Amino acid sequence: MIVYSRTARLALLAFLTIGAAPQHSVRAPESRADAQQATPSSSADATDGRPGAAIASRAAWLYKGSDITPDPAWHFGVLKNGLRYAVRKNGVPPGQISVRVRIDAGSLYEKDGERGFAHMIEHLSFRGSEYVPDGEAKRIWQRMGTTFGSDTNAQTTPTQTVYKLDLPSATDAGIDESLHILAGMVSKPNITPQALNAERPAVLAEQREAPGPQVRVIDALNATFFAGQPLADRSPIGHVAELEAATAETVKAFHDRWYRPERALVVIAGDFDPAKLELMVAKNFADWKGTGPNPADPDFGVPDPKQITTKAVVEPGIPTRIEMAILRPWRYNDDTVLFNQKRLADSTALAVINRRLETRARSGGSFIAAAVRLDDPSRSANGTFVTILPVGSAWEPALKDVRAVIADAQASPPTKAEIERELAEERIAFKTLVDTYRAEAGSKEADDMVQALDIRETTTAPSTIQKVFEDAEKKGFFAPDKILASTRRLFQGSATRALISTPAAEPGIETKLAAALKVDVKGLAGKRIKQGKVTFDALPKLGAPATIVSHTPIKEFDMQEYTLSNGVRVLIYPTTSEDSRVYVRVRFGGGYNALPTDRETAAWAAGLALTAGGIGKLNQGDLDELTSGRRIGLDFGIDEDAFTYNAMTSPTDLGDQLRLMAAALSAPAWDPAPVLRARAVAISGYPSSNSSPEGVLSRDLERLLHDGDPRWGNPSLAAITATTPQSFRALWEPLLKTGPIEVMVFGDIKADAAIAAVQKTLGALPPRAVPAGLVVPPVRFPAHNLSPVVRTHDGPDNQAAAVIAWPTGGGVAGATESRRLDVLAAIFSDRLFDRLRSQAGASYSPNVSSSWPTGTPSGGRIMAIGQVAPDNIPLFFKLSREIAAELVAKPVDEDELKRTIGPMQQSIMRQSTGNQFWMNQLDGATYDPARIAALTHLYSDISSMTAADLQATAAKYLRPDRDWTMQVVPKAK
Repeated sequence: MIVYSRTARLALLAFLTIGAAPQHSVRAPESRADAQQATPSSSADATDGRPGAAIASRAAWLYKGSDITPDPAWHFGVLKNGLRYAVRKNGVPPGQISVRVRIDAGSLYEKDGERGFAHMIEHLSFRGSEYVPDGEAKRIWQRMGTTFGSDTNAQTTPTQTVYKLDLPSATDAGIDESLHILAGMVSKPNITPQALNAERPAVLAEQREAPGPQVRVIDALNATFFAGQPLADRSPIGHVAELEAATAETVKAFHDRWYRPERALVVIAGDFDPAKLELMVAKNFADWKGTGPNPADPDFGVPDPKQITTKAVVEPGIPTRIEMAILRPWRYNDDTVLFNQKRLADSTALAVINRRLETRARSGGSFIAAAVRLDDPSRSANGTFVTILPVGSAWEPALKDVRAVIADAQASPPTKAEIERELAEERIAFKTLVDTYRAEAGSKEADDMVQALDIRETTTAPSTIQKVFEDAEKKGFFAPDKILASTRRLFQGSATRALISTPAAEPGIETKLAAALKVDVKGLAGKRIKQGKVTFDALPKLGAPATIVSHTPIKEFDMQEYTLSNGVRVLIYPTTSEDSRVYVRVRFGGGYNALPTDRETAAWAAGLALTAGGIGKLNQGDLDELTSGRRIGLDFGIDEDAFTYNAMTSPTDLGDQLRLMAAALSAPAWDPAPVLRARAVAISGYPSSNSSPEGVLSRDLERLLHDGDPRWGNPSLAAITATTPQSFRALWEPLLKTGPIEVMVFGDIKADAAIAAVQKTLGALPPRAVPAGLVVPPVRFPAHNLSPVVRTHDGPDNQAAAVIAWPTGGGVAGATESRRLDVLAAIFSDRLFDRLRSQAGASYSPNVSSSWPTGTPSGGRIMAIGQVAPDNIPLFFKLSREIAAELVAKPVDEDELKRTIGPMQQSIMRQSTGNQFWMNQLDGATYDPARIAALTHLYSDISSMTAADLQATAAKYLRPDRDWTMQVVPKAK
């Protein structure tokens, strides 16, 4: 069997286009001041009219002060105006470049009267600049094939603002124009009264739509942990009062103070010559000059031990939760090998504690979950953080038990076996990074570079990071005494804080919390649980390997289809497009089609409890030991027409991966503890679903859209409470035993090796029974309503949500129709966004989507959702119906059609370079060959679509006599 390279893989994609219309981070390098900004050259104007003359230096500025080996793929430089850049070649996906423009300023750089300004400027910059009219940048990039929101976006944090562009099918002209637009966005945005007044409602809408309880808890957490420091009250979203009082002059003053080339970084990773990229950066950014002197960096402060230690908040929509922090001042450290090796030892120490905590949680202890972590939040502190989710409201025993585990870890060193367990996980993680490096996307590499500078780190090749780790092992950094020393150091600090959130008020809780933190817990952890060695020989035995009954090459896609003697069908796609990655999916049974339609069941708990329930005589801890140091996983899912086990493995681990899946399917252990834990998690989190419009929609919408069918949507509280280990097993045991099996193996593996592995594992299972008289139950859509279905929430009075949906269809036979609906939904969404957000400012992120299930003959819909203020619900329905009527009455114009279809074409081209695209498209294809045929005309269906096609599709589905509406409003108080 021929193994195709990534380049050859592109040739396979040509088949899809037939008939198409023309058309790991490491720590920081530099001194603190140097890390934040570069110093302009005194000869900043001496460019001689040539872009290259604007480059002052090509030194690897990221690695200054570091002995970490630089990644040679990155090309670094500094322009004469102080702007830094980093560019590199990366061909994943082919033809794309990823651009990031980082400004070293976020919400921590704001004065009290400017809270929210950094984020406001991010919004204004995307609206327009002196180079591009208001709103036109979005349209220009759409014409280049970008999807708004995923390919073009921005983010403001306390320490930075980052503008992002992923440009597909990048050309010299496209890159140059894009960099010109980005340069204008950061250097000369349109900060005018008109632009500010137009964008302010959208920013306030974004703030309003945030889930209230979660935001309030996070704000309280920051106020408590960072009391006396700016981070205590510097959420990037800002304050309503300051945002409403903002003027173009005050916002521009913030921009002029912090937006300057010395504080800017341009990162580009993509399928283009780095030398050309350097010159394009110089050409488009060299003329940028800062306004006035470069100000000194703000002081982020240090943890103040004199501040209050404990804080309690009451949030009915949040389950009881304790957050603790042991804080130390954040200090800049040069990025050395030694520094990183010490951090690796710290990470291992915390991993040992986390495994002990998880073991106790699994056994049904006083807490559902608990974890410890090390972090440097916004360069405001170095801290060890502890999170505890108690069972119910009994927080005191949970806190005591977690503190006891931590105290025990400080009292004596871990065993060599415990340390080795964590090191095995680290080894496989580093090995995976090295093995799959060639398949790492350029967008990730660009993001890693930005993140490295933000947290004052370097980033380098995975092989270098792996060598740092291996050297640490040789030098004894992970010896028990060293891990003990790390543990003790990590739980010492200059300030300790704790916050507890409870659904109901509890008198004197802050005093109780302070007292609980002082309780002596030494010796209360009990005996450490030892995990024995486990090998794959401990799994239940399988039968004799199957023989191959039939073998059919699928020439269109260079795939191989097999039928085995036990009835299992197999689809194999051998390709090296993603080095050392093999994706495995086992589809079995009937999925949603096989679940009862007349009652709620324990199906909801499968994701949490089925794989955690153990296999044969092995519990979850044994399975963790079994797969330790291996790239083996086991994720469960439910599709319309099948249940699934999924994993991403390696070529060398494929055999054991399939063996684990076969054992999980044939010999589940039915440990009751994971079911009880899943029930506790669901009961604990249930009240949060009523705390915001978004929570209510997540809980209720799917079931309502399926006309009350209990197979879909979240379970009721009664159904959750009624779930027992016995009812869980009664549902799932027969479902695991019946129905056909399809095995999909896609990735870096030869077909002969893959099918041999399947024969010995899934092929060794007994033939499966097919339920007699199985009839696929209908999937219903609710009847047209004259008045919306009303649900209420307990959140803020200014939050609401509205939904309007129309029924469509389902089944693979309607694939072409489904693609027309996808395009129609994208146009609908773009228009609704422009009118509801950009013009009316009534909603931050209204969205329209189309869903067309292939595993059922019906059940599809096209649906618009908007989170709005309660008094804007009528506006949402009015605009949605107006747009629907327009799409029926008038064909879309050529530019709008091109701006919609182009990004969808590019999305297909990019996604198709990865194995998961093909796997998702061909689910169930060995039992339904029509899915293969449907895939062959995916690209041409999109490319050849006309305005008349879309108008006819709109007329067929967007009928006012068939729409269904819903609104979520605040509960009357």
